[in-house]
Amino acid sequence: MDQLKYWIQQYREIISYLFWGVMTTVVSWASYSVFALVFKGQVSMVRLLGMEMSMVVLMANILSWIFAIVFAFVVNKLWVFQSKSWKKSVWIPELWKFLSARVVTGILEIVVVPLLVGMGLNQTIFGVEGMVAKVLVSVGVVLLNYVFSKLFIFR
Repeated sequence: MDQLKYWIQQYREIISYLFWGVMTTVVSWASYSVFALVFKGQVSMVRLLGMEMSMVVLMANILSWIFAIVFAFVVNKLWVFQSKSWKKSVWIPELWKFLSARVVTGILEIVVVPLLVGMGLNQTIFGVEGMVAKVLVSVGVVLLNYVFSKLFIFR
């Protein structure tokens, strides 16, 4: 039992990040699913980087990303990296760095998910268009976000 306590204390930050990363991913996937189902049936397409893709996938992806960002900042600040200060001189720079890093990974996600769908990775999960591509891209995004948060944001 002491070994388990030691292990949890030793790896608290990583365990916490993984837990809240999973929860952020759930927020992202759930909101993506809701928006994809709300927009379902709209036939408009958009061209991005020379590829035609579904406007439903693009809009659902953008909106789910915004929902996940708000959730992730709060849980990362408070529970993962334990940055408890809400002084403007602390949380505003954290927020700007957090948003900057998430914009980088967000652009990756917003562009890569529809591109993968356009390239044929358009399998559905529970009837949600593009969900397989969304899952694959999310794994890479979670890893990049940890690196950015650990090294640049919540030091």
